[in-house]
Amino acid sequence: MIGTAILVALGLIGLAMALAFWRLLRGPDVVDRVIAIDTLYINACAMLLAYGMLGTTDLHFEAALIIAMLGFLSTAAFAKFLLRGDIIE
Repeated sequence: MIGTAILVALGLIGLAMALAFWRLLRGPDVVDRVIAIDTLYINACAMLLAYGMLGTTDLHFEAALIIAMLGFLSTAAFAKFLLRGDIIE
């Protein structure tokens, strides 16, 4: 029962990732593309966490944490680049 729910969740997260990737490709503005990238890394973390609940190893949880940290830092750096035109002052 729980395994079935996790598999359904994995499928829905995969669908959300496909829609976010579509927005990344077709976004009319740079801001739409940045939000799509944010959504993709959040969905990647959710997919890894759901897959980690299905499996027996703890490496999926650590990988999700690393993806979350890198996603946050890259979003902050890209936002600074969009505002100022330079990342390192």
